[in-house]
Amino acid sequence: SWHLAHYLKAQCKKVLPHLQTAIYMLNARKVARFKKGYDTLPKNDKVDAWVIADHLRFGRLPHEMQETLIYDALRRLTRTRFHLVHEIARNKTYMLNQLYLKFSGLRQDNPFSDTFGATSIAVIEELDPGIIAEMPLEELVEFLQEKGKNRFAEPEEMAKYLKQLARNSYRLDKIMADPVNLSLSVILSTIQHMETQVKRLDKEIERMMKGIPQTLTSVKGIGPVYAAGLIAEIGDIHRFDDHHALAKYAGFVWTQYQSGEYEAEDTSRMRTGNKYLRYYLVQASDAIRKHDTEYKAFYQKKYQEVTKHQHKRALVLTARKLVRLVHSLLRTKQLYTPKEERRE
Repeated sequence: SWHLAHYLKAQCKKVLPHLQTAIYMLNARKVARFKKGYDTLPKNDKVDAWVIADHLRFGRLPHEMQETLIYDALRRLTRTRFHLVHEIARNKTYMLNQLYLKFSGLRQDNPFSDTFGATSIAVIEELDPGIIAEMPLEELVEFLQEKGKNRFAEPEEMAKYLKQLARNSYRLDKIMADPVNLSLSVILSTIQHMETQVKRLDKEIERMMKGIPQTLTSVKGIGPVYAAGLIAEIGDIHRFDDHHALAKYAGFVWTQYQSGEYEAEDTSRMRTGNKYLRYYLVQASDAIRKHDTEYKAFYQKKYQEVTKHQHKRALVLTARKLVRLVHSLLRTKQLYTPKEERRE
């Protein structure tokens, strides 16, 4: 549909310059759902055209297609980054399952702050529970200090704890050891390669963002990459009448269940909307709450309201709050001023 729509738009300018023509791109899923209202319709081109015409008869046209090549180009990069980030997460989960076979104690109670940090990876690749358990304490301390670049405050305590985890871990049979080690090595190299490609994408995204005027990056926590993800998916902000329309487009709307005098208080979020825009809004809100006092207080308030899924719920609601700010900044093109500075 992308090629056809842009071809028709270009041809209308060339062949029919004296007429006011407009190109509209319909949501195929909405048309398909509309067709379900007719129980006995077959599937052929003539019927499909009739269903589209009947759908248009209701007058619910989307916004007219605009010149969006800059947004489309940026969207290729941000969506590819989205894909790679999720693949990295999947590979890390799979690698942790493999790690449990080799070093169950390290998987269950990792003493390192980051399982995929340099020191942790060195332990996983170069050592195993049997070697660690038999290794002299001084030699293990030296190994940790070398791989950690002398950043451990108490390397001896870390070494003792690692030896304890090694003694409590399951032992892997020799027949399984080589396949598991090879599997871990392949997955780790794949993760590292993907992370390198994400950095390549980030550099190109930052380069493209220099040519796009915007004020989203005036919010501490929103860098060029997150700003690019938001702008690429939103496109022309004037497509949305208000922040409610933008929130609905992102999928930040909650269902209502009401009948008579009863209305449910606990409702779920609708599983619709632009998943890419939703992802970048959530990621941006997670970064902003660490720097902005207003968003930090809002996050903590929502976090304390429930006892289950606290972080996810608070983060999604913070992202919904961020929608209003994003809509305002893109419309007004003004710089963001934190709440404490506005008071002053």
